[in-house]
Amino acid sequence: MVTVDVRRCAYCGSCVSVCPVNALDLQETRLVVSEGCIECNLCLLACPMGALLPAGEQPKPSPALREQYDVVVIGAGPAGSVAAWEAAGQGLAVLLLEKRQEIGSPVRCAEGIAHQALADFITPDERWISAHVCKARITMVEDGQEQTWESEALPEGAASAGVGYILERRVFDRVLAEQAALAGARVLVKTAATGLLREGQKVVGVRAQGPWGERDIAARVVIGADGVESRAGMWAGLDTTLPSSDLMTCAQFLLTGVEVDPQCTYYYLDRQAVPGGYAWIFPKGEGRANVGLGIQADLATTSPVEALTRFVESRPFLARGSMVTLIVGGVPVGLPPSPLVTDGFMLVGDAARQVDPLTGGGIANGMAAGRLAARVAAKAIASDDVSRRALSQYEQEWARGIGRQMARNYRLRARFPPEQRVGERFLHLFAMTIGAGK
Repeated sequence: MVTVDVRRCAYCGSCVSVCPVNALDLQETRLVVSEGCIECNLCLLACPMGALLPAGEQPKPSPALREQYDVVVIGAGPAGSVAAWEAAGQGLAVLLLEKRQEIGSPVRCAEGIAHQALADFITPDERWISAHVCKARITMVEDGQEQTWESEALPEGAASAGVGYILERRVFDRVLAEQAALAGARVLVKTAATGLLREGQKVVGVRAQGPWGERDIAARVVIGADGVESRAGMWAGLDTTLPSSDLMTCAQFLLTGVEVDPQCTYYYLDRQAVPGGYAWIFPKGEGRANVGLGIQADLATTSPVEALTRFVESRPFLARGSMVTLIVGGVPVGLPPSPLVTDGFMLVGDAARQVDPLTGGGIANGMAAGRLAARVAAKAIASDDVSRRALSQYEQEWARGIGRQMARNYRLRARFPPEQRVGERFLHLFAMTIGAGK
């Protein structure tokens, strides 16, 4: 029977199309070979990755990979790519690893960001911007009654956090990784970190597995940017476990054929339909919108997909639309673990729980953390001291800046338990947090 090298398989389906006995089945990200395989080997010729092997044959050796870097970054989301971009710009030898075969996919984000938060890193570009937004509408729902507040529209050139964008993350994330490559970083996709290399308690590299097989790669500093599902922090001995009260479990549809204000973001606070969280509608232009919600995990009485379906069906202007994309995932809304570093290792972005506890926004925070971590890593490498003590400058500077804002918002979130997140006081707080003012 033909076997599948899962490290190489890109799930393209070419092999399925040539199989004369229907022995191959592509199940999204898993290729299954049934016992009906007659070993005709036609699929081997059709596979562009060389991932199918005759019975009993072992994978072929792959091209050599450099095995020593100054910095290895795990994960090519905004936090990881900016870290690699900054580190390479500091003249360091950098490797950026992404476990998926396409950077930016699947999207697990509502894709909104304020203008200034974005412009601090990269000039906004229409290639990866779906919509320009300049106002917000917040609807509070209690006992079936709705109360809506809308901010005043702001001119696009205004110096205000209320002006922002809805991104195309599939393009935006790739552009950030391209910037890292242009700065000198090596980028590898479909290459997963499977563990950390240690010398005693010190992290000295990563074990990575990709189409070329499994390889140990040495590094002076490893930066973990592997998302909410992060394993890197755990491997490094950091406690990144989230209590369910600090996790928003989320679902989002990309709807087409809907009529919404193309310059307005919509928020719905409804403690019965969306306990502990909120629903959103973010316009994406041309009759499209991201429509989603996040529920505090310990309060969920139904799945977010079911809750979102009911939310859409209850509003005719949304129900008329068609769902063309389904996105699900988790958003950490707690505080970053302490410490965020250990000898030879740093944690950034969603992996470090650096997401705003009130809004769930994390793109800008992740990029800021990636840049800061890379600068501290470069300084530590230059002084030949990558100890926890040296790298802790990153954690200290984070705590004095965005970390302080996060801690404040976490306290405010605790001050307003879910049943109290309706009413004028919370509306004022929420509006200020999303940059709409009130």
